[in-house]
Amino acid sequence: MVDVLAAPQHAKTDTSLRTLAAISLAHWVSHFHLFVLPMLFPFLKEQLGVGYIELGLAITVLGIVSGLTQAPIGYLADHIGARKVLLMGLTLGGFALVMLGLNLSYPWLLVCAGLLGLANSVYHPANYAILSAHMDEARMGRAFSIHTFSGFLGGAVAPAIMAALVATVGGLGALIAAGAVGLLVALVLVAVGIPDASAADRKVDGVQAPKQSVVTPALIVLTVFFMLLGLSNAGIGNFGVVALMTGYGASFSSANLALTAFLAAGAIGVLAGGSLADRTKRHGRLAAACFAINAVIVLIIATTALPPLLLTAMMAMAGFLGGVIAPSRDMLVRNAAPPGAAGRAFGIVSTGFNLSGIFGPLLYGWIMDQSMPHWVFGASVVFMSLTVLLALVTDRKPGVRSA
Repeated sequence: MVDVLAAPQHAKTDTSLRTLAAISLAHWVSHFHLFVLPMLFPFLKEQLGVGYIELGLAITVLGIVSGLTQAPIGYLADHIGARKVLLMGLTLGGFALVMLGLNLSYPWLLVCAGLLGLANSVYHPANYAILSAHMDEARMGRAFSIHTFSGFLGGAVAPAIMAALVATVGGLGALIAAGAVGLLVALVLVAVGIPDASAADRKVDGVQAPKQSVVTPALIVLTVFFMLLGLSNAGIGNFGVVALMTGYGASFSSANLALTAFLAAGAIGVLAGGSLADRTKRHGRLAAACFAINAVIVLIIATTALPPLLLTAMMAMAGFLGGVIAPSRDMLVRNAAPPGAAGRAFGIVSTGFNLSGIFGPLLYGWIMDQSMPHWVFGASVVFMSLTVLLALVTDRKPGVRSA
């Protein structure tokens, strides 16, 4: 009798693990594809005869398109099914890079960047909708953390992969191969048979959930929350090395080591945060506590010239705590989303990240142009403090929620 009862549960677990692996693989591709064009800037500059401003414009196009389409793609995922939208995103991103490799020109570079931006807007709404609908409720935080970690990993290995591809098959071959990865993973997801998620098949206690407006005050606050998260990390991630060198007298090697520790510890923190997110219902309080401690750590870095070893340790602590909150951040969005509206909810709040990606570099670049490197970290502290307040606002008493 025990074996008979255990069999369905075992099959459900296998399906969940297979789904998580497939969705995480798709998220790996999304971050990998974001780094393909920047890693090929030297090759593209030489082949196209353009400057870095023109190449930077392509990345700006990618960011703007992704930001403008996140929310609409979320609505589309809930309407026609997240599975179809995810497969279209993987295919579109792969197609864009392959076509650029076959027809290299500056106009095609801009088209490719726009298509990559549209493809990138697919992953958060579709992935989170599928995970939210099909992962075990008791392990949802860990599922979100593995999904987020896979994205970190995709970005981390992109430089090495692209360098190896350029060395073996050249720049054009590297574009085609990178695009083929997206097409191949789309086929893998079809072969695996990932489940779908849409508003049409979402029920609460066996009853079809009524249609509700997804643009709620909670999700608006969470969109601002996501934007502040992005702004708090944008300065350290993009300008941390130059700020440490010019404002604190750190050497190039020690500044890079500190940033590497920050990024690597952040990835580890994401995995640790998944377990914590599954052990609490007060995700806002957890996020607020981690970011409050983080603000103190970054404030010390901002106001003190630390020796290299201590600087690296402090940066690692800041990165770890920043990673810990990621699964709780995602749980806050899931809990705030009406039934059947996970795609739309994650599409809307992810727009906050896109806004920080557009305005963050401009703000921190201006700070550096004003010869105020200490304020790269100081501004991060301000944004972290605001994030703490919003995290407490978004926290709410736990309630019963349908998986």
